Amino acid sequence: MKEKPENINDKSYRKPVRVFEKSGVVKPEMSYYVPLDNVVNSDNQDIRTMIDLGRYFSMFAPRQSGKTTFIEAIREDLHKDKTYVIIILSFQKYKELDKNRFYSLVEEDIYGQLITRLEEVACEKTETVKRFLEQHHLVDHISFSKLFEELNRLIQFKKIIIFIDEFDGIPLIELGNFLAALRDLYQKYKGIKQKALYSVGLVGIRNITKLVVGGVSPFNIADHVDLPPFSLNNVRDLYSQYTAETNQPFTEEAVKMVHEETRGQPWLVNRLGAILTVNIKPGTIEPIDDKDVEKAVQSLLREKNDHFDNLFEKAKLYKETFVEIVFDNVQYLAYDEEQSWLEQYGLIKDENRHAVVANNIYKSIFVKTFFEEVNAYEEIPPQRYELPGNRLDMENILLDFDQYIAQIGVQAFYKEKKPYEKTGQFLLTAWLYQFVRGGGGDLRYEVKSGLGIMDIMLTYKGYKYIIETKVNRQSNITRTLNQGIAQVAGKYLASESYHEGYLVIFDTKTQVGETCEPRDYPVGNKKVAGFIIAIGRNDSERT
Repeated sequence: MKEKPENINDKSYRKPVRVFEKSGVVKPEMSYYVPLDNVVNSDNQDIRTMIDLGRYFSMFAPRQSGKTTFIEAIREDLHKDKTYVIIILSFQKYKELDKNRFYSLVEEDIYGQLITRLEEVACEKTETVKRFLEQHHLVDHISFSKLFEELNRLIQFKKIIIFIDEFDGIPLIELGNFLAALRDLYQKYKGIKQKALYSVGLVGIRNITKLVVGGVSPFNIADHVDLPPFSLNNVRDLYSQYTAETNQPFTEEAVKMVHEETRGQPWLVNRLGAILTVNIKPGTIEPIDDKDVEKAVQSLLREKNDHFDNLFEKAKLYKETFVEIVFDNVQYLAYDEEQSWLEQYGLIKDENRHAVVANNIYKSIFVKTFFEEVNAYEEIPPQRYELPGNRLDMENILLDFDQYIAQIGVQAFYKEKKPYEKTGQFLLTAWLYQFVRGGGGDLRYEVKSGLGIMDIMLTYKGYKYIIETKVNRQSNITRTLNQGIAQVAGKYLASESYHEGYLVIFDTKTQVGETCEPRDYPVGNKKVAGFIIAIGRNDSERT
């Protein structure tokens, strides 16, 4: 009996064939996959062009951003041409090895892949190459160079392309020697078109072209390529593959929201895709919309996974700089060491010459965890501060926060003997976090309004509390106070159509512990409640 042909007009739900990948290399036959857009060097040349020109290059991207998948895709494409021999090495587990063991493993990888490829394309010099390799062993960077010098003589009609993934894992003792060997090979054969070692790509989380070893940059002959995140089109194409298999569509609003929340970070895009289709709205052709994405994001923020664990450990190393970037308009400094590491880990990025957190999800999950670490809240029910009508008694909340600052001392506010701008804002936001940690409200920082950016906005049971923070370093606090009042009343209350706001000034000229009574400042039909919190140090604290 013949099988009934599939009805192409059938729009019922179909079980998906592939999955949204969350670990390892993406295999297109098993997982949804899209090629990345705009992977180019400073001359706008793509990887294939650089390879054809015989260029050496470095590729930088944080972990779980698709580096290995990208390399494997290049190998598959180039191996359609029998001229190419693509060799992929990984130094991920090599950092603690001694020189002998390191070069022994490099030899094993290179020789095995080289012979396999030569046999695959029926190269006439395969046996000759085998005999040479049996006698030539890699023991140091000199023997590494000699290997390719001889291969250039034996099979100059082939083009060997070497990708070294996780290059950051190279033993430090060999870093300078290995890069110097690559540089010398490049310079020696730069003008020769027929050569075996044709192109080299070093791939890692660090920008290798910035490395300085022994006072010089040993890889300054290379182009540099950044691996970009998914574009909006990439996200749309990835999700449309799921739709094609299942008949369940994503609305355009949903796709845009995923891209906005993740900024195209590939692991996050795939993880949200899985949550949306497996947990939020499975087994149906009902469209996945922006409300579903909101639920998926909240689910992801509650999730414990290796991706977040690894990044959090890195964020903690440079916590102060990370928090400052979250809360402030920080200039991007390419050669600032802490910014550089945070960028290499994928936690921050350069956006219009400002350092910003890489995406909203990282900002939310890591700041929330930092709040919980400082324990800047009491284990009390928020109802303790509630007034009739579900309004919060913000005056007592801020007065209790003032007492909290007096208890913990003021050293946290100072960095290299200067007031650290954002400590107060961070601690105050952490203090207010107690009102939303159970899901009863919303707490945001650096909130865009029609006329500016508000420091903190707490929403609790439908009512908004707008709070501006400032640090006063002037002997006369009046100027700082007047600036803050004008900012709250003239910008934020006006744009949000609210009549009451709050100004918290951390005063370095008033010694901690001194009581500063709050005052109300009327501005037309609006009112700004001002709180001055003392963070001045006594003589013993200044040393």
